[in-house]
Amino acid sequence: MSSYDLIIIGAGSIGTPTAMAMAQAGVNVLVLDRLASHGQGSHKAAIGGIRATHSGPAKIRLGLRTIEIASAWEEIYGHDIEWRRGGYIFVAFREAEEEALREMLPTQQAYGLNIDWHNREELLQIVPDLNPDGLRGGTFSSNGGHCSTLLLGHAVYDIAKCAGAVFRYNERVTGIVVKRGRVKGVKTDRGKYSADLVLNVAGAWAREIGELVGLDHPVDPEAHEGGITEPVARFIDPLVVDIRPASGSANYYFFQLATGQVVFCITPQPSIWGFDRRETSAFLPMVAQRMVGLIPRLAHIRVRRTWRGLYPMTPDGSPLVGRSEEVSGYLMAIGMCGQGFMLGLGLGELLVRMVTDTLTVEDHETLNILSPSRVFQGQETLK
Repeated sequence: MSSYDLIIIGAGSIGTPTAMAMAQAGVNVLVLDRLASHGQGSHKAAIGGIRATHSGPAKIRLGLRTIEIASAWEEIYGHDIEWRRGGYIFVAFREAEEEALREMLPTQQAYGLNIDWHNREELLQIVPDLNPDGLRGGTFSSNGGHCSTLLLGHAVYDIAKCAGAVFRYNERVTGIVVKRGRVKGVKTDRGKYSADLVLNVAGAWAREIGELVGLDHPVDPEAHEGGITEPVARFIDPLVVDIRPASGSANYYFFQLATGQVVFCITPQPSIWGFDRRETSAFLPMVAQRMVGLIPRLAHIRVRRTWRGLYPMTPDGSPLVGRSEEVSGYLMAIGMCGQGFMLGLGLGELLVRMVTDTLTVEDHETLNILSPSRVFQGQETLK
């Protein structure tokens, strides 16, 4: 039986960056995934935005660190991940959205975000093609940007492998060995592995892994659809978010890739629960109408394809990160609510500090906010 310091279950947006950070820190780590290669679950459905414009300190910190790592990636590691720092804008056409965005500003600014409210004329300077009719203004943060999810995923995997992380694919975890309340290893359909620490980062399948140690994680998959257009000349720098609810959708967001395509996504309302990843005929007409209404110039761009991914949702819209109180050695970083890609690099480093007992004061606050044993109250505003 092979022995490791840590076994990670899931090679996606959290598992692969965590494996990289662990291996770089000298942790002997094994990553197991039921699929054929890394990033084949929800990761490949992500559109690539990385922001820190959240409403609480935990995700703001993780987002800022992920932005810092991604923006310096090519300089440090040499991979071109098509990073582009265009920032994020949240538009407001109604008083309700203006109030919600303004209320978050003091917290966002206090934790390091370069963000402020901009009136209609100022916002049109940032994105001239916005429909000015009824536009009240919005927030703009220069923190944040986007990159290729596939290029970054492959780059992180390459660094993790070079640092010594072991990846095993097409291997389904069938059991977690627990003796006297402590983790001792993992069983799969192909073998057994010994470790005193097991990390659940299984995304939409996190509840299934939790059941192996007798825990019921409150994480449920919610289907979201995305799409991409043909490439066109650059005309949008920031990622644009419209949080107005409409028939069939709670919000939508889009941006232009470094290679010219416009990539877009919508949050369905009501939620669509389950593991069905087949795209629908309703998505494109719905999101196209909203996007063209916001930026009329988009009407003439042809859509190349659409797809459907899974958001592993928690009751309050924030992740569950930390150690299990019930089973010693069982760790989790689950329920990313569709933000695993934008939090993964920063979260991987936090998990290293947790495993190596080098947590900072800020880390303790972050883990307390994201504690798996917390009482769920309300909803994260910009989940």
